Amino acid sequence: MSARPPGTAGVDPVEARVAELAAVLHGIGRAKSRMLAELREGLLDATAELVPAGEHDDAAVREAAEEAVRQFGSVAELAPAFQRELTVVQARQTARRILPLAPLLLVGWYVLTAGGPAAHRLPHAAQVLLAHLGGTAAATALAAAAFLAATGPLARRLSTPDRLPVVVAWTGTTAAVALALSAFTLTLSGLLTPSWPLCAVTGGVALVFHARIAASARACRRCARLLPATA
Repeated sequence: MSARPPGTAGVDPVEARVAELAAVLHGIGRAKSRMLAELREGLLDATAELVPAGEHDDAAVREAAEEAVRQFGSVAELAPAFQRELTVVQARQTARRILPLAPLLLVGWYVLTAGGPAAHRLPHAAQVLLAHLGGTAAATALAAAAFLAATGPLARRLSTPDRLPVVVAWTGTTAAVALALSAFTLTLSGLLTPSWPLCAVTGGVALVFHARIAASARACRRCARLLPATA
């Protein structure tokens, strides 16, 4: 990193540009803070390089900072790339939260049917619903795994399709609905089996996962809406 002249760290043009960009970006807080910190560092480095030799007074530093800000580009020019990265990060978080869905519902199904003959008293509709929810869970978990693969090391060779985060967001919504229905079905159907305490616990865990996935999917949709439309 290049040396910075005294007073550069508090230059208003740099902080103003970082604040303007922060106001229009949406995403996971840690990722957003990291990206803005990197931008600030880049602007400060550029400012240090633009300050004329021997002219470290406040006026020279401010003028250099304003030039660095101009060279980096306007908020309208910078925001799309920053928002795209934040959207991919948010979508990856959503995908990671979807992945445990299939194992969770499989455990719930096992607990529910572990009651032996008593399990046969489950209403046919409940059995059919749980079977469909299990298929939905497997499909959403597979889609989440594919997205994580596409945005991991593979992304160095292939660009991430623009609509993929939207697909992940709606996959998350589907998973959240499946979890809510599963929690309801497991809790009520569990009352007909000897393993009802475990069913109730499994249903409660499903509700917790439902809340986490639903919130992440909503945030993912919001981030995706901020991406510029492509031709």
